[in-house]
Amino acid sequence: MAVLGPGGVGGLLAAVLSRAGHRVICLAGESTAHALRRDGIRVRSPQFGEFTAPVEARTELREPVDLCLVTVKQTALTGAAARIAPEAVADGVLVPLLNGVEHADALRLRFGAERVVPGVVRVESTRVAPGVVEHGSPFTEIDLAGPPERLADLAGLLRGAGVRTRVIEDEPTVLWGKLAFLAPFALLTTRYALPIGPVRTGHREELAALVAEAAAVGRACGAAVDPGRTLALYDAFPAVAKSSMQRDAEAGRPLELDAVGGALLRAAERHGVPVPLAARLVAELTAGAAPAS
Repeated sequence: MAVLGPGGVGGLLAAVLSRAGHRVICLAGESTAHALRRDGIRVRSPQFGEFTAPVEARTELREPVDLCLVTVKQTALTGAAARIAPEAVADGVLVPLLNGVEHADALRLRFGAERVVPGVVRVESTRVAPGVVEHGSPFTEIDLAGPPERLADLAGLLRGAGVRTRVIEDEPTVLWGKLAFLAPFALLTTRYALPIGPVRTGHREELAALVAEAAAVGRACGAAVDPGRTLALYDAFPAVAKSSMQRDAEAGRPLELDAVGGALLRAAERHGVPVPLAARLVAELTAGAAPAS
């Protein structure tokens, strides 16, 4: 199997799959690939413990694999996908675990609709150096979209590595279930440069309104989205929790603003769903607005 993008999420998955006895090929830039070949992937995790797992590493995938996990940021997807020859997954499956809802169709155009199995991952995991992963959450969960009978073996493989995995036949519910949760979290923590605790207390009305907007768009797209459950999940988060978009902003990295906020706005426009708060936040973040209190 292969992992495209061995960062916080991809590196963690590559490591636990290797530890479970699978041959894993990581696809990355030359400097990262060199570090992985030399040192493997070192993981510190409350769920999996501390360990180092050996992996193979290359800059391109040419040989056939039965599974390729795509775990790059949406901002890097176009260039990263070119590392995979379409024939390398001709008899396998490609599982994108990206934020957003529009990437699956782009990958289907390149690799074929029957090859792409959309999924979402719920985990807090950070690459602190090439081949070094800090896994912060006490869980790692993946939802796969597709027929349960087709994906039973894949789900079993992931569960065997310690990843809680569900198969849900309804693709919109899988993808929008994640985006309707992620968008309010990402947009508000990034706009105000605050972790979730101060956002859910100092900006509670905006949080509730944005959750309602995202849920309405998700439902218009055919997904089963419960805004009450989303708010309850935020309330259960540690007060210091930050979104990945906020962490990217703090580090000066490109933001997945288009994949998260842009996708939400485009879907809202297609279905005639008013999302004034989401539109304002995306516009302010696009303009590089200073954090507001």
